[in-house]
Amino acid sequence: MPGFESIIDQERPVRILTTFLQNGTIPHALLFTGVEGVGRESTATAFAMACNCAGEISNTTRQEPNIPCGLCKPCLKIEAGNHPDIIRVKPSGPFIKIDQIRSLCQTLALKPYEAKRRVVIISDAQAMNPAAGNALLKMLEEPPVRTILILVATHTSDLLPTVVSRCQQLRFKPISSKYLEAELVKKYGLDAKNARIITTMAGGSLSRALRMHRTHWISRRNWLIQEMDTLANGSVNRLLAFGGQLSKNKDILPDSLEVMKSWLRDLVVGQFNPERVVNQDLAQKIQQASQKMSIAVLLDKIDTIQATQNAIHAGTNLRLALEAMVLRLAKA
Repeated sequence: MPGFESIIDQERPVRILTTFLQNGTIPHALLFTGVEGVGRESTATAFAMACNCAGEISNTTRQEPNIPCGLCKPCLKIEAGNHPDIIRVKPSGPFIKIDQIRSLCQTLALKPYEAKRRVVIISDAQAMNPAAGNALLKMLEEPPVRTILILVATHTSDLLPTVVSRCQQLRFKPISSKYLEAELVKKYGLDAKNARIITTMAGGSLSRALRMHRTHWISRRNWLIQEMDTLANGSVNRLLAFGGQLSKNKDILPDSLEVMKSWLRDLVVGQFNPERVVNQDLAQKIQQASQKMSIAVLLDKIDTIQATQNAIHAGTNLRLALEAMVLRLAKA
């Protein structure tokens, strides 16, 4: 489904963008912020389509300039990812490097090949190293003709303040449970019970919810919780084996660590406000397990996992970090 109608539960950003299109007041630089999986990239693509839609449906002129038709040549090229003037920049490894931004600057010094408005979409803009950020800043200070830059990032705090100040920011909220659960049931065929469980764990992210569904996440969550409940009684070899198992699944490791933290958080919250726990289908188990550890111990375990996440993000050895984490969790 082309255009903004495919964007779930993001009325405010879509309304602002359509107003820009209707009034002809499109900023030269936009910053889309929010967690992964809430529609930032899809909205950037839809906006690029709307900026360039020829509206040639049945040889008639498009009546709504803010809604791409999805059928004309520019729309089809953009949706397929092969339009020469829709440029996407993504991290090379963990970072967006200065050479990538310099190459982009050289490209933008030339006129667009065929687009009415050339659109540059910089994904994971928070991955720009300082040199790349400063190089981009020069481009934002002297924006190329007929070019719109869209930066997609998690938080404004992850970017240079000078870069943020030169962009029109649009904040994308987490998708509400109501919309996310309905999308999982109607479009992706999940049964209502599993959709509800996954929705509570997905943090408002559709892509995370779908990843959980594809990887049989409910079963994995139950395994992770069972492992955590028995850490204190495990031998050193068993603990190291658990750390090794976590390290072998790099693609789902971030979600695994988040589930482990959410379980510990539930054990804290469950002692004071049971209706606020994330894993509602395990409410009885949470009530029983929460009595076995003090709040201080639970918070220390959460800090241990967070410190491990930070260390992994900084590039430390993955298996060693996870093994050390498991050993600390068993002692706490």
